[in-house]
Amino acid sequence: MAVIEPRVAARLGATLGEGPVWDAQRGCMWFVDIKGKKLHRFDPVSGTLASADAPGEIGWALPADNGRLLCGLQAGLHWFDPDTRTFTFWRSVEPTLPGNRLNDACTDRQGRVWFGSMDNAETAESGHFYRLDAGQIDRVGPGPVSITNGPAVSPAGDRIYFTDTIGRRIWQAALHDDGSLGDPRPFLSFTGDEGYPDGSITDAEGNVWVGFFGGHGARRFDPAGREIEFVRLPVANVTKLAFGGEDLRTLYTTTAAKGLSAEERAAQPHAGDLFAFDAKVPGHPLALAHVA
Repeated sequence: MAVIEPRVAARLGATLGEGPVWDAQRGCMWFVDIKGKKLHRFDPVSGTLASADAPGEIGWALPADNGRLLCGLQAGLHWFDPDTRTFTFWRSVEPTLPGNRLNDACTDRQGRVWFGSMDNAETAESGHFYRLDAGQIDRVGPGPVSITNGPAVSPAGDRIYFTDTIGRRIWQAALHDDGSLGDPRPFLSFTGDEGYPDGSITDAEGNVWVGFFGGHGARRFDPAGREIEFVRLPVANVTKLAFGGEDLRTLYTTTAAKGLSAEERAAQPHAGDLFAFDAKVPGHPLALAHVA
């Protein structure tokens, strides 16, 4: 079997690259540098990268059905206008937890937004998962944990995955049409040298891709939790993947330089860059965020 060789799609050396998401309407990949307080837009056709300064640490950005991007920052939810390149504060999520910030998100087939919060110091178990549905924010799923990641929804829209990065485990729960959840139950746990499970996504067959911080790669698991593929990257900290391109057959991968020593940074000159490789199984279209 041929070994997949990820290629560098964009060089930027992000401190904490995260949150890639394909924007089918604009034909670009959005992703962030959380600690660099940047929102990046990558055009795969031209190979160009454009960046906007965020008004705080930004965990994610999701294309919405109002033409803007809904973004999760430390201060709460913001709107980003791609035309004016400006951020506008919308609403708080955890006003009584100033040490928390928002971290990672996805949409389901109805456009509901699922996202998590985390302790920005990565020590206290103060992070929770949330559902944004028709303007209402509700706490859902497992928790509290220190670092939330995922969430990820199956292509059929009937299952959702939640990740506890520090606890090295992923839960799964039934996702019903009305947005309610079944009881979370264990899906995967890790105890070895895989690293820490970070962001996750699903492909068209319902397999789950997980980036591993400190794990030098990404792993694909079938719906039963069996590992079926490992793609090694030339950097230690692999954060999250996203399918892109018109056919959703290219997997883009964000990475991070955060936490590397000077020696490790010298040995990993592409740490923090955006990578890409061809997927054996394509992704599935993601719904625009709907918050009205």
